[in-house]
Amino acid sequence: MKQLKLIVLIVFVANNLFAQTEPIPTYKVGIFAPLYLDSIFTNGVLKNKESIPKFVQPSLEFVQGVQIAIDSLKIKTANIEVYIYDSKSYTKSIYTLVNTNKLDSLNLIIGHSKDLDFQQLSDFALAKNIPFISVTYPNDGGITSNPFTVIMNSTLKAHCESIYSYLLQNSPTDKLFILRKKGLQEDKIAAYFKAINEQQGKPLLPIQTITIDSGFNSDVLVKSLDSNRKTVIIGASLEEAFGKNVAEACSNLFPSYPITLIGMPNWDGFSSLRKKDAFEEFPIYFTTPYFNTKLDEYSKQIISAYSKKYTTKPSDMAFKGFEAAKYFIPLLVAHPNDYMSNLNNKENKVFCAYNFKPVSLSKKTATPDYFENKHVYFIKLLNGSVSKAW
Repeated sequence: MKQLKLIVLIVFVANNLFAQTEPIPTYKVGIFAPLYLDSIFTNGVLKNKESIPKFVQPSLEFVQGVQIAIDSLKIKTANIEVYIYDSKSYTKSIYTLVNTNKLDSLNLIIGHSKDLDFQQLSDFALAKNIPFISVTYPNDGGITSNPFTVIMNSTLKAHCESIYSYLLQNSPTDKLFILRKKGLQEDKIAAYFKAINEQQGKPLLPIQTITIDSGFNSDVLVKSLDSNRKTVIIGASLEEAFGKNVAEACSNLFPSYPITLIGMPNWDGFSSLRKKDAFEEFPIYFTTPYFNTKLDEYSKQIISAYSKKYTTKPSDMAFKGFEAAKYFIPLLVAHPNDYMSNLNNKENKVFCAYNFKPVSLSKKTATPDYFENKHVYFIKLLNGSVSKAW
């Protein structure tokens, strides 16, 4: 239990151990995660001595992954100081740290953050011209004109763009449907596809939108299908009950009707879709910026180190923390003066391929609103197992 407390108090330093004839630079990196230490500890003692609360575990695992990456860094041309900050600290909140100038010496910010934390770190990064890497939040938080913010976990709009690009290249003559339910999030998804498809003022692809309710089933769906023609259905909702309903309807008609079902990125986490016998031999596709078979050398490295240190297997959050530190910290050493121009460095690849591009929400300004990873994987979920589809 003490390990949680130690992790956020230690400053990890990757030092150059070789003799130097000239001084080498020191770069400072801030890692931010909601660890809630003030909530779960009293006078340095864990309130629940049996276990760490579940709501803290993802952040703790993220930080542990960062620590293992730092321990493995072999940088000979610079000193690296890495500071771990609890973004939910009562006395050292992001707001307090910013307003007392405690973060001014940082050269790079890596955050597992969202909502207000994301906004505050993004604003600070812009004010101080410090790169801010948002690792896990799939949202732009409404920020604009901020060329120092990098969104690693692609936004919903980017996923819609990738799905549309797939349709354009592979299914331009197929029957194309967007299935949705009533709701604000569904309105947003439908609006994304409409805007992408009508950039020239009229639809480029013949995509039909169908709004369904809880009574939707295969008998309703079959009325819109042609057994002699391929059909691509986009499940345009983030709700699990909706995804399960649509998958069941499509599965019942497959393979008599050649249907390809593409869901939203969060469908990866729907337990109802991952049951081995739920939709026998019917594949469900979704997009994700993060795909790791865990068979590469880096994955083996973190699995081994994590097992020795914590006697358990690393979660995806640990892998994401490891990847962020392993990719972005060496980039700081290599390109301290033109960091944002070198975000796409294939030599630094850890687990996933990334394609960071400047995003401008308005054509009226030349300044990017932020940088975003536009590379997403198409994943196939079949009989409870996932694999890379294309």
